Amino acid sequence: MEDFLSFAQSKLEYLQQNNSLRRLKISDCNIDFTSNDYLGIGRSEKFNKRVGDWMASSPSMLGTGGSRLLSGNQPIHEQVEAEMAQFFRAPAALVFASGYLANLGLLSALLLRGDAVFYDALSHASIKDGIRLGLAEKVKFKHNDAQDLEAKLKRSKVKGKKIVVVEAIYSMDGDQAPLQELLAVCEANGASLIVDEAHSTGVLGEQGAGLVVQEQLEDRVLARVHTFGKAAGCHGGVVVGPSTLIHYLINHSRAFIYTTAPSAHQCMAISIATQIMEASVQERKQLLENIGYFKSQAAIVFQNQNRYKLLPSDTAIQGVVIPEVDLVKSKCMELQAKGIDVRPVLSPTVPKGSERIRICLHSFNIKSEIDALLLAFQNRQ
Repeated sequence: MEDFLSFAQSKLEYLQQNNSLRRLKISDCNIDFTSNDYLGIGRSEKFNKRVGDWMASSPSMLGTGGSRLLSGNQPIHEQVEAEMAQFFRAPAALVFASGYLANLGLLSALLLRGDAVFYDALSHASIKDGIRLGLAEKVKFKHNDAQDLEAKLKRSKVKGKKIVVVEAIYSMDGDQAPLQELLAVCEANGASLIVDEAHSTGVLGEQGAGLVVQEQLEDRVLARVHTFGKAAGCHGGVVVGPSTLIHYLINHSRAFIYTTAPSAHQCMAISIATQIMEASVQERKQLLENIGYFKSQAAIVFQNQNRYKLLPSDTAIQGVVIPEVDLVKSKCMELQAKGIDVRPVLSPTVPKGSERIRICLHSFNIKSEIDALLLAFQNRQ
């Protein structure tokens, strides 16, 4: 044990010396530009009251007592999966305890020896970890580059399945995948497409059903992963797709088979949050207005900046790259001291030299809050 603790301490000291040591923090800021609660559902009284009322009136136990294939399967699981399939315009759905587990369970089950998986260079850690657990040949292609994907698909000599994995909206840069172009490349080269819709759920598409629905590609995509810890304001994940795929996962996904079923409380929270998300027409409109306002004002603030670089994004995720660890952390501390909650994103979450402040816009942010946020970047130091 002492050998490990000595090793761990040396690694922590290295991070401390490079000002990259991360710690858990509870925010006391009153202006939110860091959470993924894009529509304000997680903080809404309506959502919390409805979930609380259900808990008070329901005889269901909080725990489920086992995995879904043993004692854990309850009517609420099948109810919420039917609701999710309908909402996301898919034949079937399978709920996981988190979006991370959904990616892990989906990809590790699909990627077999003799297959090849092609994944975007900026893929989320949960995608990379799911791929790592699979046995397929792993091929990374340039971010959002359909031509690079096509070249690598054509060079592949595998005799098994070819699966391409992308995100609808990328969590650090905030840019959107060119799904039509990527899917055309997949179909021309015998590959299946999987789309992680974590940051498009609730925000894009009819009633917030995501980018694939917005592009009317539901019948051409093998699987979609939606998460409920972002715009839905709660917790959990779901894989949606053909019924055969879902039945395959029930029988082959270790992250589904060998874990306790999500609680009835979690499933009901997902159900209620999705109903609210579906009806959040005004909130989606307001979020788009806030994105437009931020971009118009930021274009002025950052036009002559040399030290701060605003990444191009039309989504709620806006990144300000400050490739100096000390400066990005001090700028966050400066904003937090003014009651504005932003956080630094450091390597290895993003590549070294692209450290940044990740700004998340919400439907509930007001213009004066956006103005106060941008004012801090006018100081060029």
